[in-house]
Amino acid sequence: MPRPVTLFTGQWADLPLESLAATARSFGYDGLELACWGDHVDVAKADTDDAYAASRRQLLQKHGLSLHAISAHLVGQAVCDRIDHRHKAILPERVWGDGEPEGVRRRAADEMKATARAARRIGVSVVNGFTGSSTWGMLYFFPPTTPGDVKAGYDDFASRWGPILDEFKSQGVRFALEVHPGEIAYDLYTAEAALSAVGHHPAFGFNFDPSHLLWQGVAPNKFIERFPDRIFHVHMKDVAVHYGASSGDGLGGVLGSHLPFGDARRGWDFRSVGRGHVNFEAIIRSLNRIDYRGPLSVEWEDPGMDRNHGARESCEFVRRLDFAPAGTAFDAAFERKS
Repeated sequence: MPRPVTLFTGQWADLPLESLAATARSFGYDGLELACWGDHVDVAKADTDDAYAASRRQLLQKHGLSLHAISAHLVGQAVCDRIDHRHKAILPERVWGDGEPEGVRRRAADEMKATARAARRIGVSVVNGFTGSSTWGMLYFFPPTTPGDVKAGYDDFASRWGPILDEFKSQGVRFALEVHPGEIAYDLYTAEAALSAVGHHPAFGFNFDPSHLLWQGVAPNKFIERFPDRIFHVHMKDVAVHYGASSGDGLGGVLGSHLPFGDARRGWDFRSVGRGHVNFEAIIRSLNRIDYRGPLSVEWEDPGMDRNHGARESCEFVRRLDFAPAGTAFDAAFERKS
């Protein structure tokens, strides 16, 4: 049975959910992955108002759409980050408050617990999101960064997210970290370290997104196969890589040169699904090997393309790409009978 093809609404949060649902259905999507911003999911309402929580699924059902996950990237980012003025733009006023960093982090943690309860009321078992990280600024080890500095970052993550994950577990919901630069886990080895830090908590896993791995030089399908029981959700998102003296112009690099997305001088940039360098067939084969049956959720980002065009073609691409694993060996008919 084909996996459902869904659209993540984070890049569409400027549109009312009612109109976006109709548009997504016309593009051919089976469902939506609802962002916890815009008017798509109000966590405070969903946490306390069963009628509102039910209305999210009912609205989608009216348009023939399914709902498998909600996403709380923005608030999750503030749980472990070193808070500064940039966070104000992505956080609800109730979480930002007076902007005092530790207060912001504590309110963000409370909001993530509320998100677990909201997810249960809405009727989904996965919340995707970010964790933030107190060590991301230490990526390059100068001034000298000690093993103790790194351990302190993972300890901070565990102390802040442990109680959140306990609430997720109690609600029967799982948190799927989108492994991503800026988070406590951004590649395979840091994902292993994050899992270890929280004692392989049963509510903690990953929202697999190949676009954030490939430009770092990480093979996305290898990530899937390293964590077969922790892939809770999948984003379909593409990236084009242009850095390197042999493959690019040799001027820009992997870190993006402090240039905005869409700038032609960047060493890499996001692309509409199927128009970049991600080997999606390898990803589908790896997902089949781990028996992943959840949605393939398009997170559409392409700074050089109209989003309606991109969302439509991405849906078509993913639907053509997906295939079920073989039920029997292709040469089984030639086996000798004993």
